[in-house]
Amino acid sequence: MRRRPLLALAVATAALLTACTAEAEHKDDPAAPKPGTLRVLASSELSDMTAVFDRVRKDTGVTIRPTYMGTLDAVDLLARGKADGAYDALWLSSDDYLRLRPEAAKKVVSETPVMSSPVAVGVKPATVRALGWKPGSVTWSQVEQAVQDGRLTYGMTDPARSNSGFATLVSVASALSGAQSALTDADVAKATPRLKEFFKGQKLTSGSSGWLATAYRRRGTVDALLNYESVLEGIPGLTVIRPRDGVVTADYPFSSLAATGARTREDVRKVTADLRTDAVQQLITETTHRRPVVPSVRPAAGLDTARRRELPFPGSRSVADGLLDSYENELRRPSRTVYVLDTSGSMEGGRIAALKKALAGLTGDFRDREEVTLMPFGSAVKSVRTHVVDPGDPEAGLDAIRRDTDALSADGGTAIYTSLEQAYDQLGAGKDAFTSIVLMTDGENTAGAEAGDFDGFYRALGGSRREIPVFPILFGDSSRSELQHIADLTGGRLFDAQQGSLDGAFEEIRGYQ
Repeated sequence: MRRRPLLALAVATAALLTACTAEAEHKDDPAAPKPGTLRVLASSELSDMTAVFDRVRKDTGVTIRPTYMGTLDAVDLLARGKADGAYDALWLSSDDYLRLRPEAAKKVVSETPVMSSPVAVGVKPATVRALGWKPGSVTWSQVEQAVQDGRLTYGMTDPARSNSGFATLVSVASALSGAQSALTDADVAKATPRLKEFFKGQKLTSGSSGWLATAYRRRGTVDALLNYESVLEGIPGLTVIRPRDGVVTADYPFSSLAATGARTREDVRKVTADLRTDAVQQLITETTHRRPVVPSVRPAAGLDTARRRELPFPGSRSVADGLLDSYENELRRPSRTVYVLDTSGSMEGGRIAALKKALAGLTGDFRDREEVTLMPFGSAVKSVRTHVVDPGDPEAGLDAIRRDTDALSADGGTAIYTSLEQAYDQLGAGKDAFTSIVLMTDGENTAGAEAGDFDGFYRALGGSRREIPVFPILFGDSSRSELQHIADLTGGRLFDAQQGSLDGAFEEIRGYQ
């Protein structure tokens, strides 16, 4: 597996540490929050909790200051020690990953479930009727059969970056393998032929639940979404089905981090207690469609209260990594991406060096069967080089990408729109692949076609090409408004390398490819 390791071995119990030094450091750090503010590393789907954060601040005087990140990336940050001193609390959709990574789990000293949401299937009502399904009795095997019959297509988030995607993958693999307990390597091997057929139905992928919902509504070409119940309940026009043969459920524990001192932990305790009061639990379920964990509070209207089998999370790194590797390199549709890369004169020096470094690092993340096209441009497109990562000899394709990356040089103007038009022409009518365009530029358009020309070009596209999103990267002196317009027009998303890093922006986009 060429991807960086995402999960690690064994069971972990949180080590109770005293870290008064962290509190002392906060006093001298001008970037540290004032007393009464908790810097929380949170799963990205918790961005819908603003009303709850406001209520907690009113009740306790403690302000929650969230930084949103994918669950798997957040666990990796903890494991590498990068969260020490930077965050005071952790609020992920699940702490199951921590239990597989001892080096991450030892950073946590408490974890209290706050709410829950099971994996579910959201289906268009017309599709439910056409399939003859009774929502309360549908199984994963029925979903599989509908996919095999060509009667159901769906979207889901990337399991390698999103907990909702991985929880869905575990749910499907457990159900189709017939596993009676936590998945084993043998279960994954047994289920692989059926999983290959199942994932032929996946026509939409995403690094976040929010963008997945937006893309679903925009395209209107898939029949269903696989995600957490709470996400699906928030999308009008879906019939939410909870497969009766079992699902994985997120329990959203609020956790205190070991690198904090007594004062911060007391703030975490106050916030946790308030989150579990009847009033706040009612607010959570009514505003986010998640289920309360306090028995005295009823779930919001529309949330099915029938019991479902809870499927266990994998108990070892080998199973979790093996399942992810299988999904990335065998089960899912391959990726097909054109990287439209600004190599104009303004990229000379540190900027072109940063681009080369980011692309070289990205080669370790390319999947088997992936098609990668590098399209550097200045005043016009300079070259078009396409490489495929052949499962039989992946290093040949990756080495070719590295050589082309190393050969990039900076000169000329900035023909953004002409280059984008050529990227769409390069992709043609498309193949059975997740297809996208990544645009990286450090400036505004100075040559070739103008914005209005590209708008007309894009709107004249037909069929599958109209569904190809552009993911622009804001870098250097590029225009946010110009790049945001491109993202909005094509159904993509803007990634910011001005506030973050170019490496991080390229890596984050991987969840959408």
